[in-house]
Amino acid sequence: MKRTRTTLADGRDLLYFAADDEPTPPAPPDLRDLPPVSTASQLRWDPLLDEWVMMASHRQHRTFMPARDECPLCPSRQGRRTEIPAADYTVAIFENRFPSLSTEAHPDTGDVAHPLVDVRPGYGRCEVVCFTSDHNARFADLEPRQARLVVDAWADRTTELSSLDGVEQVFCFESRGREIGVTLSHPHGQIYAYPFVTPRTRRMLEVARRHRERTGRDLHSDVVAAERAGSRVLAETAHWVAFVPAAARWPVEVHLYPLRRVGTIPELTGEERDDFARLYLDVLRRFDRLYDAPLPYISAWHQAPVTDDEDLSRLHLQLFSVRRSADKLKYLAGSESGMNAFITDVLPEDVARRLREV
Repeated sequence: MKRTRTTLADGRDLLYFAADDEPTPPAPPDLRDLPPVSTASQLRWDPLLDEWVMMASHRQHRTFMPARDECPLCPSRQGRRTEIPAADYTVAIFENRFPSLSTEAHPDTGDVAHPLVDVRPGYGRCEVVCFTSDHNARFADLEPRQARLVVDAWADRTTELSSLDGVEQVFCFESRGREIGVTLSHPHGQIYAYPFVTPRTRRMLEVARRHRERTGRDLHSDVVAAERAGSRVLAETAHWVAFVPAAARWPVEVHLYPLRRVGTIPELTGEERDDFARLYLDVLRRFDRLYDAPLPYISAWHQAPVTDDEDLSRLHLQLFSVRRSADKLKYLAGSESGMNAFITDVLPEDVARRLREV
């Protein structure tokens, strides 16, 4: 993989990624006249739930579903300059112009007066990952070679962002579909570098720790072994397994685990990355065949925190959709939103069977 780094007009980083055998012309300059990026993000501690909440009110003004000819993620062209100055690209990653977290965060915290609520700058980093220059494509449309390049880019960013002082966890993800809440239709994902271990990861670490203390075994390995022996496996390859989890919270949910126990994307070998790209594309295409239409989904990489001294984490990808039937969505209503107690409308075994058949 080849990487080219340049800077946008307001000082944000932009990186181009290409395969080793692709030509890499010099990165053109960004000629736009841009105002400074907001650095007003802050963190507030929730004393009741023992977790951080990110405050980023400037995001209210971010770009929302522009017309195709105004897409900020398409390559620049004559008379239309975008976030990508180049006339074409394979994979591009840049710092978000409307970040929830920033390495330059300097919020005004003077109005917060609460003895139990700690307030800190919203330190961290948010990046946008453009999977392809083709505005009308979907990740599922990519060739395995292109999908592998995205995996390499995720690995590159995980390594670099993990090295930033104060970063405790790196999260790579994709949200697709207006039903999910995306604000840009161009195929893209995001990367968050958090200054804390996220609540879900912290909870999984606590549960894995108790399981090890009780049994002496690794929780994720036991879960994968049980699923591989069960009826919810969607597909298995030389290096990966994809299954619908027994306690799936979403109408359509698939977890992809490497068979070898690793904690982060950079630890994957070249063969494991190639194998993942093929399997992931297969699963995404099954998602879209389920209702003969593009399925809205969130694709979330669960990686080990930057410091995981107890070796309790295991890399896996959680892929899920809010669509529960061809014309119905799953809303997080009273029980889920108020109590965080999920109710699933379809049986995981039925979902696994249907995904195998499409």
